[in-house]
Amino acid sequence: MSQTPQDLLQQLRIERSDRDLPAPRRRWPWLVAALVMLAALVAGALVWRATRAPLVQVATVQAPASAAGSGSVLQATGYVTARRAATVSAQITGRLTEVHVEEGEHVQAGQLLARLDDSQAKAQLALARANEAAARAALGQYQANATLARITLRRERTLVERGLAPEQTLDQAQASAASAAAVLASARDQIAVAAAQRQAAQVNYDYTFVRAPFAGVITDKAAQVGEIVSPLSAGGSFTRTGVATIVDMNSLEVDVDVNESYIHRVHAGQPAEAVLDAYPDWRIPARVIAIVPTANKAKATVKVRVALLQKNPRILPDMGVRVNFLERAAAPSAVPQGVLIPAAALIDVAAGKAAWRVRDGRVARVPVRVLASFGDLRQVTGALAAGEHVVIKPGAYLRAGMTVRVANPAQE
Repeated sequence: MSQTPQDLLQQLRIERSDRDLPAPRRRWPWLVAALVMLAALVAGALVWRATRAPLVQVATVQAPASAAGSGSVLQATGYVTARRAATVSAQITGRLTEVHVEEGEHVQAGQLLARLDDSQAKAQLALARANEAAARAALGQYQANATLARITLRRERTLVERGLAPEQTLDQAQASAASAAAVLASARDQIAVAAAQRQAAQVNYDYTFVRAPFAGVITDKAAQVGEIVSPLSAGGSFTRTGVATIVDMNSLEVDVDVNESYIHRVHAGQPAEAVLDAYPDWRIPARVIAIVPTANKAKATVKVRVALLQKNPRILPDMGVRVNFLERAAAPSAVPQGVLIPAAALIDVAAGKAAWRVRDGRVARVPVRVLASFGDLRQVTGALAAGEHVVIKPGAYLRAGMTVRVANPAQE
């Protein structure tokens, strides 16, 4: 059927009921905004809580040495040191052409560690040897001349005695013989000089070889091939003064600083125990070597040398160590009691003493009983274990279960 223009216009007309219907609303942007605001509030609450947590200093609980049953009289801290340690360098200035060692390598006395450029030293040695050979070769001629002069002198003396030659010829023969003898002596001296020069050149050549002065372990490799090394720091940072550092591990001992107020408790030959900070459960029998007869006026301490009676590859130079000086040698079965904590970590409570333990960022009050005092440390028993952390100089604001922030996070 054909439609009129009026029918077509009627079809395009929008009814009022359809025009007034509301458009569908999009709700998901509001949900996203609400979630973002909620996350921001939670993060802000966590930051506020963290900043509101009190800041505390902590110390590590230490295991004591076997003092029980052995009569401990004093504890002191120090470091492992090596009595035989050397930074090996060349005795002349030169460029490294070879380096034969690495850190951790064991070397023997006299072992070749490195070599310097020896072209100049080798040439000087060859020249010195040639001069010595030439001096020795010329000696034969001077010996022949001296022999001929002596024969001529005897002949002329005989002729003069028989009246067959004038006195003048005898004088000439005597002068020639004396001159030949002097030249021969000078030739022998020249040989001695040439030999000494050859020896000096040999020494300079040997200086191009850097060798280990004693058996030990390489702890530091200070130079590489191509660098200039010198016994003197002649070129600033461009010149190395050492090739490698060797430590004799059999010479390791302990140096501790003892407060001068307690030095009367220590004497040479006294038994002791050493505990390395790296291995707190390992007791190393030790003995006092000597008390160094001088005091440090700045620290009011006296240095004490302590020998380690057990050798072990785990003992390394510069390790921290705690030494327990004993009245008598500790029995092998002696079991240490309690733990060691700083005196500043103790607080007074109704039942005696207590300490605040930090675990997972929260504090808990732990009752303890003090057994002994060792300087700034206290040996205590209680629910504390070696390796845990306690609060130093705790404030009265601490409460059990309170969240705290650790000022020295390396301890946590």
